[in-house]
Amino acid sequence: MPPKNKIMLEIITPKETVFKEKVDVIEAPAVDGLIGILPNHAPLITTLKTGVIRANIDNKDRFISVSEGIMDVKPHQVNIVARTAELPENIDLERAKEAKKRAEKRLEETNAKMDHARAEGAMERAIARIKAAEKHHSEYY
Repeated sequence: MPPKNKIMLEIITPKETVFKEKVDVIEAPAVDGLIGILPNHAPLITTLKTGVIRANIDNKDRFISVSEGIMDVKPHQVNIVARTAELPENIDLERAKEAKKRAEKRLEETNAKMDHARAEGAMERAIARIKAAEKHHSEYY
C-alpha cells in the first residue's frame, strides 16, 4: 500500500512557530465559514477569523486555537500567520473561562466609553481557547 499523501501545516505568530507538522486534513475558520484543506488543494489565500483549527494526523485530531490571521494554501503546504495561536496543552482552561466571564460582563455594560469591539474580540478568543482545550481533553481522556 503506498504511503498516504500529507500536507505540511505551519502555524506562526509574530512571536513563534506554534505548530509545524505533516497532516492529512486541515479544517480552519475562514471568514466565509469553515474550510477544509486536503493534500493537493488548489492554491488559495484567505483570511481567518478567531476560532479553532483542526488538524487530522493519522486519524487523530489536533486542535489549535487561533485569533485572526491569513492562510496561504499551496498543494503541499499550508502556512497560517495568526495574531495568536495556542496548542491546547498550553491553554489554562480556568483562566480562559475567567476571561470569557470578564468579556461577557463588559458586553453587558452600557457605558459608552467601553469599546464593544475589543470586548467582543476578547470573548471570541476566550471561546476559541476553551473549545480547543476541551476538545483536546475529550480526545485524550
